[in-house]
Amino acid sequence: MGKKTREKKGGKRITRPLLAEKLEAFFNNRPGQVVSFKEIFRQLKLDTHPMKMLAIDIMEEMAWDDYLVKVTDSSYKLADSTQVMEGVFQAKANGRNTVTPVGSEKPIFVAERNSLWALTGDRVRFCMMARRRSHIREAQVIEIIERKKEQFVGRLEVDSDLAFLIPQEPLAMSIIIPKSKLKGGKTNDRAVVKVVAWPDAEHRNILAEVVDILGEMGENNAEMNAILAQYGLPYKYPQAVEDAANKISDQITQEEIDRREDFRGVFTCTIDPHDAKDFDDALSIREVNLNHNLNDNSNCELSTEHCEPKKLWEVGVHIADVSHYVTEGSIIDKEAQKRATSIYLVDRTIPMLPERLCNYICSLRPDEDKLAYSVIFTMDEEAEIKDYRIVHTVIRSDRRFCYEEVQEILEKNGVKDGTGEPAPKKKEYEGEYAKELITLDALAKKLRAKRFKNGSVKFDREEMRFDIDEKGKPTRVYFKRSKDANKLIEEFMLIANKTVAESVGKVPKGKKAKTLPYRVHDNPDPIKMEQLKQFVVRFGYRMKSTSTKGATARAINALMDEFEGRAESNAIQLVALKAMMKAKYSTHNIGHFGLAFDYYTHFTSPIRRYPDTMVHRLLTRYEEGGKSANQNYYEEQCEHSSQMEQVAANAERDSIKYKMVEFMGEHLGEEYDAHVSGITSHGIYAEIDENHCEGMIAIHDLKDDYYEFDEKNFCLVGRRHHNRYQLGDEVRIKVAKANLEKKQLDFTIVE
Repeated sequence: MGKKTREKKGGKRITRPLLAEKLEAFFNNRPGQVVSFKEIFRQLKLDTHPMKMLAIDIMEEMAWDDYLVKVTDSSYKLADSTQVMEGVFQAKANGRNTVTPVGSEKPIFVAERNSLWALTGDRVRFCMMARRRSHIREAQVIEIIERKKEQFVGRLEVDSDLAFLIPQEPLAMSIIIPKSKLKGGKTNDRAVVKVVAWPDAEHRNILAEVVDILGEMGENNAEMNAILAQYGLPYKYPQAVEDAANKISDQITQEEIDRREDFRGVFTCTIDPHDAKDFDDALSIREVNLNHNLNDNSNCELSTEHCEPKKLWEVGVHIADVSHYVTEGSIIDKEAQKRATSIYLVDRTIPMLPERLCNYICSLRPDEDKLAYSVIFTMDEEAEIKDYRIVHTVIRSDRRFCYEEVQEILEKNGVKDGTGEPAPKKKEYEGEYAKELITLDALAKKLRAKRFKNGSVKFDREEMRFDIDEKGKPTRVYFKRSKDANKLIEEFMLIANKTVAESVGKVPKGKKAKTLPYRVHDNPDPIKMEQLKQFVVRFGYRMKSTSTKGATARAINALMDEFEGRAESNAIQLVALKAMMKAKYSTHNIGHFGLAFDYYTHFTSPIRRYPDTMVHRLLTRYEEGGKSANQNYYEEQCEHSSQMEQVAANAERDSIKYKMVEFMGEHLGEEYDAHVSGITSHGIYAEIDENHCEGMIAIHDLKDDYYEFDEKNFCLVGRRHHNRYQLGDEVRIKVAKANLEKKQLDFTIVE
């Protein structure tokens, strides 16, 4: 009896696929209509609790797939497939193109036939296409609003009738150049071309004309300039801007000196890479002998003979006063604003400012009077800051040091890399200005220890460097890791940036801070942090669960300490870095997770970063009693600077890849010890132990078995013999190919 009642009430149980079809048909017949759960259950005769819950579960999936729109917690409607949206297009070499709607991070698939020949970065209008259930959602581009780029870089191929540009990035169409528009270019020349006509319904290809011949393929200048041009970065400095810079006087008037604090009599030095020319920061130090403060918890009186003086240091962080010379809105300022950053390729620097300014007038060169904007700290021997002031100064550097010189002085006096006493055990200091440098190093180490104690994250990655000959050819590749001399400068720059940010942003409760560009760094992505925890388990590490910013930083630091120096360290650091959000510029301060600072900005490099120049100008404005600047304007500038920083980083990375492939091209057929540094579905990446050059071993070149990618355990596993390749594994490789055009190294496994 009970069984018959259930059949009468609910009927035959509907399967999930069948119910999904019924729901799809139901909504397709009611376009634009908002339908409640109650109505859906009644119309589809879903009168048991399990079937109602199954229907709700399916509708949630349909909403997730953008097939339905959730109107309220208990009603849905059919998504309008004709709704027009805007987004940014991303072209892929394999045809798996996507468009990401404005305000979203979720890309949508666009088939080549529905792309309207859009290219990567193009801003487009698109609509969602109708689709069947269980198919991926798909969009169709209906209009290209704005082309990301109108110039392309590549290699010329000149035939008898036509010429073609083989671009650096993969395109689904050809770039055709009439022979009359070649500008003297010939086959295998690197060229920059400008689009004359885009593809349309009749013509699928791009029509272009040559605007610049960079040189022959493989020639160093041509290849480096091609990398810059590919990213839309300048490889020439406008003559009009150079001319404007040449008119700026290098003379400092007495009137200007009188307006500033004079530090020309205080020991001051710069510490930079050995090949640097733009010295934008300097440090000064002098001892301030004061007795214990009467408010200290001691019974000493100021005049007591037995009470030893408490040693205080005045440390000045002096920054080139670029904003004094580069006036806002000038032709030089507009060019710097557009560039936003200097670019550092392997063999050259493309400066943000004209050479006369960055290498001469603004640069804090030794034995020359220079204008600076300075943060002056008074701190005790424990690096506790007792007082500070932010002032315009005039300085005179006593010595230009390179990092290696300072490191040698520290080590000669018993201060080894990261260890040992901060003062020499010998009776006399050895080396020029050794006492001052050792004192600065001791204070920097204490600042660093406090920073880590407060939750700053320890990422200390090596940097690939090259020795290159006069033709730009790499002769040696090596890795550099920061030593005490580098960290000395880093700590004082960090504390200066932090102090400047606090001076504007830290205001009493209820009072609004004035506008300032901050350097912000959001908390790590929680999903990626969970992936990191699962990832390191495979290597025998455990990472603690975290619930606060400080706990997350401590867990990351503990992990870094545990695997330091091991074969898998680079791979784990890379995964950990991917869990981090990218630092950027913004007027909306959210703090800096990586440094564990609530307030942080960029103040210390105005020669090579435009945000620092903006900060200098705003500090001066507020110092003079000016009102808060227009936040919207500065937020736009912050976004532009963040974008240009990323573009410059991509170009720098490409120049390193190119030189790495060029270097290994001289070692084809040679064998090396290496370790697995990456795993993908199409092969493994291996890094040579000797020089850290990385190449790929394609999965079809692993001849001993048929390998499959185990995504869950992040390894390749042989189907027959169950051999496996995983991160950190030692392998013996042979250099098989070095493709300079693709910037790609191919290795094979030596059996």
